[in-house]
Amino acid sequence: MLDLLWNGLVNIAQWKYLLPLFAGTFIGVVGGSLPGVTITMTVIVVLPFTYGLDPLAGLAAMTGVYVGGSTGGLIACCLLGIPGSPASIATTFDGFPMARNGEPGRAIWLGVWASVWGGLLGALFLVFLTGPLAAIALEFGPWEYFSLFVLAMAMVAGLTESSLLKGLISTAIGLLITVVGHDPIGSVPRFTFGSQFIGGGFPFLPVLIGIFAFAQIMTDLEKLNSPRGQPAQSLVGVKLERFSHLKVNLEIFKQPFLLAWATIVGLIIGILPAIGGSASSVMAYDQAKKFSKTPERFGRGHPEGIIASEASNNANVSGSLMTIMAFGIPGDAVTAVMLGAMTIHGIQSGPLFISQNPDIAYGIYAAYILAHPCMLLICVMLMPLMLRVTSVRMAVLAPVVLVLCVVGAYALNNTMQSVYVLLLFGVVGYVLVKLGFPLAPLILGLILGDQIEINLVRAIMTDANPWLFLTRPISGLLLLAAATSVGLAIWQHWRHQNRMAEEEPDF
Repeated sequence: MLDLLWNGLVNIAQWKYLLPLFAGTFIGVVGGSLPGVTITMTVIVVLPFTYGLDPLAGLAAMTGVYVGGSTGGLIACCLLGIPGSPASIATTFDGFPMARNGEPGRAIWLGVWASVWGGLLGALFLVFLTGPLAAIALEFGPWEYFSLFVLAMAMVAGLTESSLLKGLISTAIGLLITVVGHDPIGSVPRFTFGSQFIGGGFPFLPVLIGIFAFAQIMTDLEKLNSPRGQPAQSLVGVKLERFSHLKVNLEIFKQPFLLAWATIVGLIIGILPAIGGSASSVMAYDQAKKFSKTPERFGRGHPEGIIASEASNNANVSGSLMTIMAFGIPGDAVTAVMLGAMTIHGIQSGPLFISQNPDIAYGIYAAYILAHPCMLLICVMLMPLMLRVTSVRMAVLAPVVLVLCVVGAYALNNTMQSVYVLLLFGVVGYVLVKLGFPLAPLILGLILGDQIEINLVRAIMTDANPWLFLTRPISGLLLLAAATSVGLAIWQHWRHQNRMAEEEPDF
């Protein structure tokens, strides 16, 4: 294992891999620092430009975007008081107050270094635990995989902030999109209505760009004239005070338990499908406050809050990569895009991925590890420039992103059909957002739809007894967990509605 990791590090250190990794990390840091431009959107925009690259070079670039974006979000948190990316939301609670108290440099670099150390600690788990997880996954048959995918969708539908019903409907829409075209087992055309336009189904990338990036940009443009869209008391343009990087690191390592525990929280949340970096940073922040000797200082610029949030959200990246490499299911929307990229390059993720593609697997490990020093170097050298980038108006940024989306969709097959699909699903995604439907369940349904169908058909072809889905121990437990997840979500929504009803004033 160590020999393979060393070979992976030496391999990624070659210019043909290191350059895409560095470029991806830079784009991730910049994209993460721009409010409204999420890591997922940044990865989607970068994805089409990796088609002509070696598969490992393309995956290294997207790994760099993932790591860089997870850290870049803290810049907007500290200087604007709004999260540059959802994964950094908890950093805002103490990062912005610390910056307003006259220490913007301390706030930013505490976050950057906590991200580095949390990410590198997460790398240890990524390298040494992904193989054992894959070995467990080898015991899975089509029944277990079907149940695992059902659990993933139940979790993401149940954890939506809006109504559970809308989360389930959104998931169903994603599954229905995958049904159009030829079925993956017998190649029988379905719901094509004799149309050549949809005869081959809807291509993954244009649908993803349309539903997520296009719809998100259109929604953000609506907020341009909204006073809520402008951060109050922004610190953009402020000069960072001079300080010692050694002093910041000593401040972090004086609290080794906090760093380790926040890393573990982020890792566990990352492994669980579809929960995401925002949940890990908030949970780590909450845990740090509970264990702190000075909980009253949280929310007023306490360094412990910044360390916990940033260490957790970068460790969350390693957990999400473990899930996609060991089980073949995306841990979040970013790894869903990476899973699609693997498929496009002809790489099958899952339990056999590491044994069948050790060069690529350990290359991804190496890219994840080296992305952190790349990210640190970018932050050290280009921080003054990135402080200016955070002030770019959405009116300027949105057209650029939209053009890149269209170019990326066209580059997929060099046909306008992909552009039409992007526009179609851009409208669909925009309508769903306006109606309050969450997009994350739809994306997960879109990613997992074919795999759910394939494993369901394989299970029935192997043995037509439907009770095997319940009587096989692992499959039964996974379905029980899925039912429990939905049940808990229903109970939480019911309790929240009752609480809101009790708080309404009587007139």
